[in-house]
Amino acid sequence: MNRLSCFLLAMALYVGLNNAAVFEKNSVHFKSSLGPDSSLRIHCVSDQDDLGVHFLRPGQTYDFSFHDSVLKTIIECNLYWMGPRGAGHGASFRAYEGGGVIVHYGKQNFWDARVDGVYFTHGKETPKLEYKWTIG
Repeated sequence: MNRLSCFLLAMALYVGLNNAAVFEKNSVHFKSSLGPDSSLRIHCVSDQDDLGVHFLRPGQTYDFSFHDSVLKTIIECNLYWMGPRGAGHGASFRAYEGGGVIVHYGKQNFWDARVDGVYFTHGKETPKLEYKWTIG
């Protein structure tokens, strides 16, 4: 009887874990809160894929979703925009890290490009300035 109970428990866990809500994709979100006539250039690369170059006007967003790799998931991004008087502003940072021993499901990373820098939140707290722009 003990083996039957273990088998039924294992089957219940297997069926429960195959529920789509349990394996919700992780997401990275970018928003441009820059001034008018500004264009934000975003280029992200993961350890498995080049996500291409995307341009955002003020108020626009760019989002992508994915599952963590069993090994490790790292997404590096470069943001660039032209500021007042033609000065270029850039920031390079790790927009997402997960996978490996701890696999995440449904993790949300929100990045907001503002005139003074790039702000970050997981969506539950107020965004905080994470990176200041470098000029060049």
